[in-house]
Amino acid sequence: MPKQKTDDLLQLILSLTRAEKRHFRLFVKRNQSSNDILFLQLFDHLDKHQEYDEPTLLKKIPDIKKTQLSNLKAHLYKQLLTSLRLLSKNYNEDIEIREAIDYARVLYNKGLYQQALDILDKAKQKARLAKFDTLTLEILEFEKRIEGQYVTGSMEGRADALSQEAAELTELLHRTNQFSNLSLQMYALYLKVGYVRNQKEYDFAQVTFDAQLPNVDYHELDFWSKVYHSKAHYWYHHMRQDFPQCFRYSERWLALFDGSPNSIRLHPAEYLKGLHKLLNALFNTLQYQRFCEVMQILEAFPDQYDMSKNKNIEGLYYLFWYIHQIKFHFLQGTFTEGIVLVEPLMKIIEEETYYWDNRRVLVFYYRIACLYFGSGNNSKAIDYLNLIINQKNPDYREDIQSFARILNLIAHFELGNRQLVEYQVKSVYRFLAKQEELNEVQKEIFFFIRKTPRIRTDELHIEFVRLKDTLSKLEGRPFVRRPFLYLDIISWLESKIEGIPVQEVIRRKFMAREEKT
Repeated sequence: MPKQKTDDLLQLILSLTRAEKRHFRLFVKRNQSSNDILFLQLFDHLDKHQEYDEPTLLKKIPDIKKTQLSNLKAHLYKQLLTSLRLLSKNYNEDIEIREAIDYARVLYNKGLYQQALDILDKAKQKARLAKFDTLTLEILEFEKRIEGQYVTGSMEGRADALSQEAAELTELLHRTNQFSNLSLQMYALYLKVGYVRNQKEYDFAQVTFDAQLPNVDYHELDFWSKVYHSKAHYWYHHMRQDFPQCFRYSERWLALFDGSPNSIRLHPAEYLKGLHKLLNALFNTLQYQRFCEVMQILEAFPDQYDMSKNKNIEGLYYLFWYIHQIKFHFLQGTFTEGIVLVEPLMKIIEEETYYWDNRRVLVFYYRIACLYFGSGNNSKAIDYLNLIINQKNPDYREDIQSFARILNLIAHFELGNRQLVEYQVKSVYRFLAKQEELNEVQKEIFFFIRKTPRIRTDELHIEFVRLKDTLSKLEGRPFVRRPFLYLDIISWLESKIEGIPVQEVIRRKFMAREEKT
């Protein structure tokens, strides 16, 4: 087995829970006549040592020959998946439906057509109720094949009914695919550039969206078409920084699941993503009370769904929980209190508990840096910003990479590292120019930071006021306001002008907003 396959096998074994390991051992012993099974010995060795050391393995298990090791690892990997599939069918309805299709195939191959049709009919009912449309279509096609044998005696009227059912479902899936494709393209575009930076990107997003948006009445769509319709619109408006529209479509997304509670159990990932998008929209529109209400719904999710049986859902839940716990402190201006989240979050990241992708981790580094910056711990902020800056040629989240460098300059300025700031300004400027990130806000910040080494201490106050007045005028302009979504530079300037911590300024603004509501 090639190294990649060996890594996959070890990763799979390390991901197993205690219950899954116990089930696998019982599964093997129940299906094998001998207790001295080589691939089970290989499993026990890898489970115990949690690393792949071939010389040690061959020494510890002399019955395993080097020539048979590759096939043995491949067999073990397949047996593990078989065991997990058997265990998972008890709480994954789509696996149970696929198993029914397999049983129908066996019966069909034996010529027991009516028995096969009976199983398929029950499976189709389950698939329809669970909104597994592709499985429903697969079952329909199988039913048509069996009816085409002309042996069941049920062809009268049956052919027309099956044909009509398949045609309607095909059209439904075509519509769903149109919206899911559009949603995926909008998401991919956001991952590449983040928020639109100029009129050219704004127009490109609009043309791309309008060209592929199906001309259809929303109320005529089925459940999944409505979900993807909402997702596509959410990403489109999110890129354009139209957060009230993001709120509208994320609420619509979540309402679909609230109106079909069984869908939450069957499709928990999409439900969690809907909660996540709604919380994002509430954060960006500064709706604190509603944010707290939806956060309570998110925190109650483990009471509705047993996450211990689905690592993917557990990983999504904690991903979103940490994101919005941090944002909760951003909203309140309680950065110091938010630091308590860093240690358990970093443990998850470093141990790869949930295999979060690099893009997610990159964003967490930036948010953690913002927590430390807001709390006044600039050295720790720089540590996390360097984790972003020192990455080699990442091709994702150019926005986070850019603003990490800007925040890094400000943190060094706060620490009094003026010579270092003066040196780094040029390289950061070149980086942003290459990324086409420079706009009026960044230019003003660079102009200020570049000349600070030559400004006398007693003149700094005047320069802070001047920069704040300039940026305040720019804050409401399209595209130009983009930097304020990543860094509350205005609050930082106010803290310098008033001589108080930045989190105190943000906290004061939060309290003032809440008094008005």
